[in-house]
Amino acid sequence: LRSVFAFTEGEPGEGREPFELPRFWDALGQTFKVTSQEATKLSLTFSRAPLISAEDCQKLSEDVQNAILAVATVYYWLPKGQGTTLRKMVRDATTEVVEGMMQLTETILSSPLESLSQEQLISTGGVWEACEQVSNLPRGKYYNQAAVVSALTACLGVVKDAVEEMEHALMEGQDPYSDIMEDEELGFRGNRDTYWSEADRKLLSSCMGLMKASKACLKKVLGVVKAYGKADSPEQIAQLDDLADIANEISPSVDEMALSMYPPMNQLAVRLNAAKLASVLKKVLEITKTSHVCLPSEESWIQFLTGAVDHNMNKIKNFTQGQL
Repeated sequence: LRSVFAFTEGEPGEGREPFELPRFWDALGQTFKVTSQEATKLSLTFSRAPLISAEDCQKLSEDVQNAILAVATVYYWLPKGQGTTLRKMVRDATTEVVEGMMQLTETILSSPLESLSQEQLISTGGVWEACEQVSNLPRGKYYNQAAVVSALTACLGVVKDAVEEMEHALMEGQDPYSDIMEDEELGFRGNRDTYWSEADRKLLSSCMGLMKASKACLKKVLGVVKAYGKADSPEQIAQLDDLADIANEISPSVDEMALSMYPPMNQLAVRLNAAKLASVLKKVLEITKTSHVCLPSEESWIQFLTGAVDHNMNKIKNFTQGQL
């Protein structure tokens, strides 16, 4: 059974004309459904004695192999021109199905042939869940636009959580670790490395301003992509993909800066992480401004957020000048 899995790397084929997205989605949904059914059949067959015949085992293996190859084949129908953001989401869903079936097979091979083990039940459920994800893939009038909306929404959620977590830490008072219980070996938490100094707090104010600008930036970009994003031409599709790609850099940049803000604070590290975040935000705003989603009426908030990023970054530079 191990030999049935060979999900080769490569690029989806181009030039299969005419490509029809509705037909693609129907085929993808069908292959995911068949794979889910084959997972059920495979799991039930190897859940009790006696062992099936070699001939039946070969047939079952071929059915599983055909299901997986069908999933991979349909994925490779999707041309790059339909949008790299959409294609990545379909690839991730496809890979999850393949890896889920691999996990199920490995579990069956390592389990005694008596009854359904807990591990086998979990692995089977994992394949079912992976196959159901096809219904959650972005849809809409413009498929790649829907995919970019989904990606931006996910980024915004991560950044919101980071901002709220840091705001909560600041509201806790001088000790952001006040919710951590005393350690019996270390004793009372009197270490000043768990507290922010007054100088730290002045710097934190501007850092929070930059984090909030990140949230506002993603929120506004998401809004214009929802309202004005189109996929009628290769240029429009590419512009949306560029926005998704650069926006994906915001949340890890926010996380890195947030981690460096906790005491004991290294102000130089905070400055460097803030500079990286500010650079990413300005790229997002610049790409948005030059794309088709930026109508003349939207330019004012781009200018405002650009100024907010520069303002907070300049304050961070002033507070940390002595660290250079």
